[in-house]
Amino acid sequence: MLGERIRSLRKQKRMTLEALAGDALTKGMLSLIENNKAKPSMESLTYIAERLGVEVSSLLEDISIQELRTVLEQAEKLFNLLSPKKSETNKQIIALIDPYIENLSNGYEAARLLDIYSHCLFKEKKVGWMPYLDRAADIYDQMNLTSNRASLGIFRSTVIFIAHDYQEALRTFLHERSLIEANHAYIDPITRLSLDYHETILYFAVGDAKSALHVMNHAISFSNKNRIYYQIDDLYRMAAGHAMMSKNKEEMAYYATKLKQYGEFADDPNSLLFYKLLMIESLIFEEKQYDEVIKLIDELHTENHLNEVYKPYFMLEKGRALYGMGLYAEALQYLNDIHFPDYMHHPFDLSIFYIADSYIALCHLELKNEHEALKAAKKAIDRFEPLPETSYKDFSMETYQLIKSSLKQIKPADE
Repeated sequence: MLGERIRSLRKQKRMTLEALAGDALTKGMLSLIENNKAKPSMESLTYIAERLGVEVSSLLEDISIQELRTVLEQAEKLFNLLSPKKSETNKQIIALIDPYIENLSNGYEAARLLDIYSHCLFKEKKVGWMPYLDRAADIYDQMNLTSNRASLGIFRSTVIFIAHDYQEALRTFLHERSLIEANHAYIDPITRLSLDYHETILYFAVGDAKSALHVMNHAISFSNKNRIYYQIDDLYRMAAGHAMMSKNKEEMAYYATKLKQYGEFADDPNSLLFYKLLMIESLIFEEKQYDEVIKLIDELHTENHLNEVYKPYFMLEKGRALYGMGLYAEALQYLNDIHFPDYMHHPFDLSIFYIADSYIALCHLELKNEHEALKAAKKAIDRFEPLPETSYKDFSMETYQLIKSSLKQIKPADE
Protein backbone atom coordinates (compact mmCIF):
# COMPACT_ATOMS: atom_id res chain seq x y z
CA MET A 1 0.00 0.00 0.00
CA LEU A 2 0.97 3.66 -0.44
CA GLY A 3 1.88 4.26 3.20
CA GLU A 4 4.13 1.22 3.46
CA ARG A 5 5.82 2.17 0.19
CA ILE A 6 6.59 5.69 1.44
CA ARG A 7 7.93 4.34 4.75
CA SER A 8 10.03 1.69 2.97
CA LEU A 9 11.59 4.24 0.61
CA ARG A 10 12.23 6.65 3.48
CA LYS A 11 14.06 3.97 5.46
CA GLN A 12 16.02 2.87 2.41
CA LYS A 13 17.24 6.45 2.07
CA ARG A 14 17.87 6.59 5.83
CA MET A 15 15.63 9.60 6.33
CA THR A 16 13.80 10.40 9.55
CA LEU A 17 10.14 11.38 9.64
CA GLU A 18 11.23 14.96 10.35
CA ALA A 19 13.63 14.99 7.38
CA LEU A 20 11.01 13.75 4.95
CA ALA A 21 8.26 15.99 6.33
CA GLY A 22 10.42 19.07 5.91
CA ASP A 23 8.59 22.39 6.00
CA ALA A 24 5.48 21.34 4.06
CA LEU A 25 4.23 18.52 6.33
CA THR A 26 4.13 17.81 10.02
CA LYS A 27 5.78 14.71 11.47
CA GLY A 28 2.38 13.62 12.78
CA MET A 29 0.65 13.93 9.42
CA LEU A 30 3.44 12.03 7.68
CA SER A 31 3.16 9.26 10.30
CA LEU A 32 -0.59 9.00 9.60
CA ILE A 33 0.10 8.77 5.86
CA GLU A 34 2.72 6.04 6.35
CA ASN A 35 0.27 4.06 8.48
CA ASN A 36 -2.48 4.49 5.86
CA LYS A 37 -4.60 6.45 8.33
CA ALA A 38 -4.57 9.59 6.19
CA LYS A 39 -4.59 10.04 2.43
CA PRO A 40 -2.23 12.71 1.09
CA SER A 41 -3.38 15.31 -1.41
CA MET A 42 -1.76 15.27 -4.84
CA GLU A 43 0.22 18.34 -3.80
CA SER A 44 1.52 16.53 -0.68
CA LEU A 45 2.21 13.36 -2.66
CA THR A 46 4.23 15.36 -5.22
CA TYR A 47 6.20 16.95 -2.39
CA ILE A 48 6.91 13.54 -0.75
CA ALA A 49 7.99 12.06 -4.10
CA GLU A 50 10.40 14.95 -4.70
CA ARG A 51 11.91 14.54 -1.23
CA LEU A 52 12.35 10.78 -1.85
CA GLY A 53 13.80 11.35 -5.33
CA VAL A 54 11.18 9.27 -7.16
CA GLU A 55 8.31 9.85 -9.56
CA VAL A 56 4.79 10.22 -8.17
CA SER A 57 3.70 7.40 -10.49
CA SER A 58 6.11 5.01 -8.82
CA LEU A 59 4.50 5.69 -5.45
CA LEU A 60 1.05 4.99 -6.89
CA GLU A 61 2.03 1.74 -8.60
CA ASP A 62 1.21 -1.56 -6.89
CA ILE A 63 4.94 -2.14 -6.71
CA SER A 64 7.18 0.79 -7.58
CA ILE A 65 10.07 0.35 -9.99
CA GLN A 66 12.34 1.98 -7.44
CA GLU A 67 11.31 -0.56 -4.84
CA LEU A 68 11.90 -3.47 -7.23
CA ARG A 69 15.29 -2.09 -8.19
CA THR A 70 16.28 -1.93 -4.56
CA VAL A 71 15.12 -5.51 -3.96
CA LEU A 72 16.91 -6.68 -7.12
CA GLU A 73 20.13 -4.99 -6.07
CA GLN A 74 20.02 -6.81 -2.73
CA ALA A 75 19.13 -10.11 -4.41
CA GLU A 76 21.95 -9.81 -6.96
CA LYS A 77 24.52 -9.16 -4.23
CA LEU A 78 23.40 -12.25 -2.34
CA PHE A 79 23.05 -14.38 -5.48
CA ASN A 80 26.62 -13.61 -6.59
CA LEU A 81 28.07 -13.96 -3.11
CA LEU A 82 30.82 -16.56 -2.83
CA SER A 83 29.91 -18.13 0.46
CA PRO A 84 30.43 -21.61 1.92
CA LYS A 85 26.95 -21.27 3.44
CA LYS A 86 25.20 -21.08 0.07
CA SER A 87 22.01 -22.72 1.32
CA GLU A 88 21.51 -19.99 3.93
CA THR A 89 22.05 -17.37 1.23
CA ASN A 90 19.50 -19.03 -1.05
CA LYS A 91 16.95 -18.99 1.76
CA GLN A 92 17.66 -15.29 2.36
CA ILE A 93 17.02 -14.55 -1.30
CA ILE A 94 13.78 -16.53 -1.32
CA ALA A 95 12.55 -14.66 1.77
CA LEU A 96 13.57 -11.32 0.21
CA ILE A 97 11.68 -11.90 -3.06
CA ASP A 98 8.68 -13.80 -1.63
CA PRO A 99 6.53 -10.72 -0.80
CA TYR A 100 6.74 -9.51 -4.41
CA ILE A 101 6.76 -12.74 -6.41
CA GLU A 102 3.06 -12.98 -7.35
CA ASN A 103 2.89 -9.36 -8.52
CA LEU A 104 5.90 -9.49 -10.86
CA SER A 105 4.55 -9.16 -14.37
CA ASN A 106 6.73 -7.00 -16.62
CA GLY A 107 10.02 -5.18 -16.90
CA TYR A 108 13.62 -6.28 -16.48
CA GLU A 109 13.52 -6.09 -12.69
CA ALA A 110 10.53 -8.44 -12.54
CA ALA A 111 12.10 -10.91 -14.98
CA ARG A 112 15.44 -10.98 -13.21
CA LEU A 113 13.82 -11.45 -9.79
CA LEU A 114 11.76 -14.35 -11.15
CA ASP A 115 14.95 -15.75 -12.70
CA ILE A 116 16.93 -15.59 -9.44
CA TYR A 117 13.98 -16.85 -7.39
CA SER A 118 13.54 -19.97 -9.56
CA HIS A 119 17.27 -20.74 -9.38
CA CYS A 120 17.24 -20.52 -5.58
CA LEU A 121 14.13 -22.67 -5.25
CA PHE A 122 15.76 -25.32 -7.44
CA LYS A 123 19.01 -25.25 -5.46
CA GLU A 124 17.03 -25.69 -2.23
CA LYS A 125 15.16 -28.64 -3.81
CA LYS A 126 11.82 -26.83 -3.55
CA VAL A 127 9.02 -27.92 -5.86
CA GLY A 128 7.29 -25.40 -8.11
CA TRP A 129 10.37 -23.50 -9.35
CA MET A 130 9.65 -24.13 -13.05
CA PRO A 131 6.62 -21.77 -13.48
CA TYR A 132 8.70 -18.83 -12.21
CA LEU A 133 11.39 -19.68 -14.75
CA ASP A 134 8.71 -19.78 -17.47
CA ARG A 135 7.43 -16.34 -16.43
CA ALA A 136 10.95 -14.92 -16.54
CA ALA A 137 11.51 -16.44 -20.00
CA ASP A 138 8.29 -14.85 -21.30
CA ILE A 139 9.32 -11.40 -20.11
CA TYR A 140 12.85 -11.78 -21.51
CA ASP A 141 11.29 -12.74 -24.87
CA GLN A 142 8.94 -9.75 -24.78
CA MET A 143 11.83 -7.40 -24.02
CA ASN A 144 14.14 -9.07 -26.54
CA LEU A 145 16.74 -9.77 -23.83
CA THR A 146 18.41 -12.56 -25.78
CA SER A 147 21.37 -13.22 -23.50
CA ASN A 148 19.17 -13.58 -20.42
CA ARG A 149 16.72 -15.79 -22.30
CA ALA A 150 19.53 -18.03 -23.52
CA SER A 151 20.85 -18.40 -19.98
CA LEU A 152 17.46 -19.70 -18.88
CA GLY A 153 17.41 -22.23 -21.72
CA ILE A 154 20.88 -23.43 -20.76
CA PHE A 155 19.85 -23.67 -17.11
CA ARG A 156 16.74 -25.69 -17.97
CA SER A 157 18.90 -28.18 -19.86
CA THR A 158 21.59 -28.21 -17.17
CA VAL A 159 19.07 -29.27 -14.51
CA ILE A 160 18.47 -32.44 -16.53
CA PHE A 161 22.16 -32.85 -17.39
CA ILE A 162 23.28 -32.98 -13.75
CA ALA A 163 20.73 -35.77 -13.24
CA HIS A 164 22.79 -37.61 -15.90
CA ASP A 165 19.87 -37.89 -18.33
CA TYR A 166 22.06 -36.73 -21.20
CA GLN A 167 19.68 -37.55 -24.06
CA GLU A 168 16.83 -35.58 -22.47
CA ALA A 169 19.20 -32.72 -21.63
CA LEU A 170 20.21 -32.50 -25.30
CA ARG A 171 16.59 -32.68 -26.47
CA THR A 172 15.60 -29.90 -24.05
CA PHE A 173 18.54 -27.73 -25.08
CA LEU A 174 17.82 -28.07 -28.81
CA HIS A 175 14.16 -27.21 -28.16
CA GLU A 176 15.13 -24.14 -26.12
CA ARG A 177 17.60 -23.02 -28.75
CA SER A 178 14.99 -23.34 -31.49
CA LEU A 179 12.61 -21.14 -29.47
CA ILE A 180 15.30 -18.52 -28.90
CA GLU A 181 16.27 -18.43 -32.57
CA ALA A 182 12.60 -18.21 -33.59
CA ASN A 183 11.77 -15.34 -31.19
CA HIS A 184 15.00 -13.32 -31.38
CA ALA A 185 15.95 -11.96 -34.79
CA TYR A 186 19.51 -11.14 -33.67
CA ILE A 187 21.68 -13.25 -31.36
CA ASP A 188 24.81 -11.46 -30.22
CA PRO A 189 28.15 -13.25 -30.79
CA ILE A 190 28.82 -13.98 -27.10
CA THR A 191 25.41 -15.59 -26.64
CA ARG A 192 25.80 -17.56 -29.86
CA LEU A 193 29.18 -18.94 -28.74
CA SER A 194 27.73 -19.83 -25.34
CA LEU A 195 24.92 -21.76 -27.04
CA ASP A 196 27.40 -23.50 -29.36
CA TYR A 197 29.61 -24.47 -26.43
CA HIS A 198 26.76 -26.05 -24.48
CA GLU A 199 25.47 -27.82 -27.57
CA THR A 200 28.97 -29.26 -28.11
CA ILE A 201 29.09 -30.46 -24.49
CA LEU A 202 25.76 -32.23 -24.85
CA TYR A 203 26.53 -33.91 -28.16
CA PHE A 204 29.75 -35.27 -26.69
CA ALA A 205 27.82 -36.38 -23.59
CA VAL A 206 25.50 -38.58 -25.65
CA GLY A 207 28.38 -39.99 -27.69
CA ASP A 208 27.55 -38.12 -30.91
CA ALA A 209 31.09 -36.97 -31.63
CA LYS A 210 30.32 -36.16 -35.28
CA SER A 211 27.66 -33.57 -34.38
CA ALA A 212 29.76 -32.25 -31.48
CA LEU A 213 32.80 -31.68 -33.67
CA HIS A 214 30.64 -30.04 -36.36
CA VAL A 215 29.16 -27.52 -33.90
CA MET A 216 32.52 -27.01 -32.18
CA ASN A 217 34.45 -26.38 -35.41
CA HIS A 218 31.74 -24.00 -36.58
CA ALA A 219 32.02 -22.11 -33.27
CA ILE A 220 35.82 -21.93 -33.49
CA SER A 221 35.60 -20.67 -37.08
CA PHE A 222 33.00 -18.05 -36.05
CA SER A 223 35.17 -17.02 -33.10
CA ASN A 224 38.29 -16.59 -35.23
CA LYS A 225 36.43 -14.76 -37.98
CA ASN A 226 34.92 -12.26 -35.55
CA ARG A 227 38.01 -12.12 -33.30
CA ILE A 228 35.90 -13.02 -30.28
CA TYR A 229 37.63 -15.69 -28.23
CA TYR A 230 34.93 -16.22 -25.64
CA GLN A 231 35.04 -19.85 -24.38
CA ILE A 232 37.52 -20.81 -27.11
CA ASP A 233 39.70 -22.43 -24.44
CA ASP A 234 36.72 -24.47 -23.20
CA LEU A 235 36.06 -25.67 -26.74
CA TYR A 236 39.70 -26.67 -27.16
CA ARG A 237 39.64 -28.55 -23.85
CA MET A 238 36.47 -30.37 -24.88
CA ALA A 239 38.00 -31.37 -28.23
CA ALA A 240 41.24 -32.45 -26.56
CA GLY A 241 39.28 -34.47 -24.01
CA HIS A 242 37.46 -36.27 -26.82
CA ALA A 243 40.76 -36.99 -28.59
CA MET A 244 42.18 -38.38 -25.36
CA MET A 245 39.14 -40.60 -24.81
CA SER A 246 39.18 -41.89 -28.38
CA LYS A 247 42.98 -42.34 -28.39
CA ASN A 248 43.33 -40.10 -31.46
CA LYS A 249 46.98 -39.09 -31.17
CA GLU A 250 46.95 -36.59 -34.03
CA GLU A 251 43.88 -34.70 -32.77
CA MET A 252 45.18 -34.77 -29.20
CA ALA A 253 48.52 -33.28 -30.31
CA TYR A 254 46.73 -30.62 -32.38
CA TYR A 255 44.40 -29.44 -29.63
CA ALA A 256 47.11 -29.73 -26.99
CA THR A 257 49.18 -27.29 -29.05
CA LYS A 258 46.18 -24.96 -29.40
CA LEU A 259 45.63 -25.03 -25.65
CA LYS A 260 49.28 -24.28 -24.97
CA GLN A 261 49.24 -21.35 -27.41
CA TYR A 262 46.06 -19.97 -25.89
CA GLY A 263 47.31 -20.49 -22.33
CA GLU A 264 50.55 -18.65 -23.03
CA PHE A 265 48.79 -15.84 -24.93
CA ALA A 266 46.05 -15.32 -22.32
CA ASP A 267 48.21 -16.30 -19.33
CA ASP A 268 45.52 -18.84 -18.49
CA PRO A 269 46.71 -21.43 -15.92
CA ASN A 270 43.81 -23.84 -16.55
CA SER A 271 44.62 -24.17 -20.24
CA LEU A 272 48.29 -24.78 -19.45
CA LEU A 273 47.43 -27.37 -16.80
CA PHE A 274 45.18 -29.24 -19.21
CA TYR A 275 47.95 -29.15 -21.79
CA LYS A 276 50.33 -30.73 -19.25
CA LEU A 277 47.69 -33.32 -18.40
CA LEU A 278 47.54 -34.31 -22.07
CA MET A 279 51.31 -34.51 -22.25
CA ILE A 280 51.38 -36.74 -19.17
CA GLU A 281 48.76 -38.99 -20.75
CA SER A 282 51.07 -39.37 -23.75
CA LEU A 283 54.09 -40.05 -21.54
CA ILE A 284 52.23 -42.84 -19.77
CA PHE A 285 50.62 -44.64 -22.70
CA GLU A 286 52.81 -43.82 -25.68
CA GLU A 287 56.27 -43.51 -24.20
CA LYS A 288 55.81 -45.28 -20.86
CA GLN A 289 58.07 -42.72 -19.17
CA TYR A 290 56.65 -43.25 -15.70
CA ASP A 291 59.58 -41.67 -13.85
CA GLU A 292 59.21 -38.50 -15.91
CA VAL A 293 55.45 -38.38 -15.17
CA ILE A 294 56.01 -38.59 -11.42
CA LYS A 295 58.74 -35.96 -11.61
CA LEU A 296 56.49 -33.53 -13.52
CA ILE A 297 53.55 -34.03 -11.16
CA ASP A 298 55.71 -33.63 -8.04
CA GLU A 299 57.17 -30.42 -9.45
CA LEU A 300 53.69 -29.01 -10.11
CA HIS A 301 52.60 -29.97 -6.60
CA THR A 302 55.73 -28.52 -4.97
CA GLU A 303 55.37 -25.24 -6.88
CA ASN A 304 51.68 -25.01 -5.86
CA HIS A 305 50.56 -24.99 -9.50
CA LEU A 306 47.92 -27.65 -8.87
CA ASN A 307 44.65 -25.94 -8.00
CA GLU A 308 41.80 -27.84 -6.36
CA VAL A 309 40.10 -28.44 -9.71
CA TYR A 310 43.06 -30.15 -11.38
CA LYS A 311 44.70 -31.80 -8.40
CA PRO A 312 42.56 -35.01 -8.54
CA TYR A 313 43.38 -35.43 -12.25
CA PHE A 314 47.11 -35.34 -11.66
CA MET A 315 46.91 -37.57 -8.60
CA LEU A 316 45.13 -40.13 -10.77
CA GLU A 317 47.91 -39.92 -13.36
CA LYS A 318 50.48 -40.43 -10.61
CA GLY A 319 48.66 -43.55 -9.46
CA ARG A 320 48.62 -44.87 -13.02
CA ALA A 321 52.33 -44.16 -13.41
CA LEU A 322 53.12 -45.96 -10.16
CA TYR A 323 51.10 -48.94 -11.40
CA GLY A 324 53.14 -48.90 -14.60
CA MET A 325 56.33 -49.00 -12.51
CA GLY A 326 55.08 -52.04 -10.61
CA LEU A 327 54.69 -50.11 -7.33
CA TYR A 328 51.21 -51.49 -6.72
CA ALA A 329 50.83 -50.78 -2.99
CA GLU A 330 52.00 -47.19 -3.45
CA ALA A 331 49.72 -46.77 -6.47
CA LEU A 332 46.75 -47.92 -4.38
CA GLN A 333 47.44 -45.21 -1.81
CA TYR A 334 47.01 -42.54 -4.48
CA LEU A 335 44.15 -44.17 -6.34
CA ASN A 336 42.11 -44.80 -3.20
CA ASP A 337 42.64 -41.22 -2.05
CA ILE A 338 41.13 -39.60 -5.15
CA HIS A 339 37.88 -37.71 -4.49
CA PHE A 340 36.51 -35.97 -7.54
CA PRO A 341 34.27 -32.92 -7.04
CA ASP A 342 30.52 -33.53 -6.87
CA TYR A 343 29.92 -30.79 -9.45
CA MET A 344 31.43 -32.96 -12.20
CA HIS A 345 28.73 -34.50 -14.38
CA HIS A 346 30.07 -34.77 -17.93
CA PRO A 347 30.81 -38.33 -19.10
CA PHE A 348 34.35 -37.28 -20.07
CA ASP A 349 35.17 -36.17 -16.51
CA LEU A 350 33.34 -39.10 -14.97
CA SER A 351 35.15 -41.56 -17.25
CA ILE A 352 38.54 -40.16 -16.26
CA PHE A 353 37.81 -40.77 -12.59
CA TYR A 354 35.86 -44.01 -12.96
CA ILE A 355 38.92 -45.56 -14.63
CA ALA A 356 40.65 -45.32 -11.24
CA ASP A 357 38.52 -48.28 -10.08
CA SER A 358 39.92 -50.42 -12.90
CA TYR A 359 43.47 -49.55 -11.89
CA ILE A 360 42.65 -50.27 -8.26
CA ALA A 361 41.41 -53.68 -9.41
CA LEU A 362 44.63 -54.34 -11.34
CA CYS A 363 46.76 -53.32 -8.35
CA HIS A 364 44.83 -55.70 -6.09
CA LEU A 365 45.21 -58.47 -8.65
CA GLU A 366 48.99 -58.03 -8.64
CA LEU A 367 48.98 -57.99 -4.83
CA LYS A 368 46.97 -61.24 -4.77
CA ASN A 369 43.90 -59.56 -3.24
CA GLU A 370 41.58 -61.42 -5.60
CA HIS A 371 38.24 -60.57 -4.02
CA GLU A 372 39.14 -56.86 -3.76
CA ALA A 373 40.28 -56.93 -7.39
CA LEU A 374 36.98 -58.33 -8.63
CA LYS A 375 34.98 -55.96 -6.44
CA ALA A 376 36.78 -52.88 -7.81
CA ALA A 377 36.58 -54.11 -11.41
CA LYS A 378 32.82 -54.68 -11.07
CA LYS A 379 32.39 -51.22 -9.53
CA ALA A 380 34.12 -49.71 -12.56
CA ILE A 381 31.89 -51.38 -15.17
CA ASP A 382 28.76 -50.56 -13.16
CA ARG A 383 29.75 -46.91 -13.11
CA PHE A 384 30.60 -46.89 -16.81
CA GLU A 385 27.40 -48.68 -17.85
CA PRO A 386 25.23 -45.54 -18.49
CA LEU A 387 28.07 -43.60 -20.16
CA PRO A 388 28.71 -43.46 -23.92
CA GLU A 389 31.33 -45.69 -25.51
CA THR A 390 34.95 -44.58 -25.05
CA SER A 391 38.32 -46.29 -24.88
CA TYR A 392 38.12 -45.83 -21.09
CA LYS A 393 34.85 -47.73 -20.93
CA ASP A 394 36.36 -50.47 -23.10
CA PHE A 395 39.35 -50.66 -20.78
CA SER A 396 37.10 -51.12 -17.74
CA MET A 397 35.34 -54.07 -19.40
CA GLU A 398 38.63 -55.60 -20.54
CA THR A 399 39.97 -55.32 -16.99
CA TYR A 400 36.86 -56.96 -15.56
CA GLN A 401 37.07 -59.84 -18.03
CA LEU A 402 40.79 -60.24 -17.37
CA ILE A 403 40.24 -60.50 -13.62
CA LYS A 404 37.29 -62.88 -14.03
CA SER A 405 39.33 -65.19 -16.24
CA SER A 406 42.18 -65.07 -13.72
CA LEU A 407 39.85 -66.03 -10.89
CA LYS A 408 37.89 -68.93 -12.32
CA GLN A 409 37.92 -70.60 -8.94
CA ILE A 410 35.71 -67.83 -7.52
CA LYS A 411 32.06 -68.90 -7.50
CA PRO A 412 29.47 -66.62 -9.18
CA ALA A 413 27.87 -65.97 -5.81
CA ASP A 414 31.12 -64.46 -4.61
CA GLU A 415 31.05 -61.89 -7.38
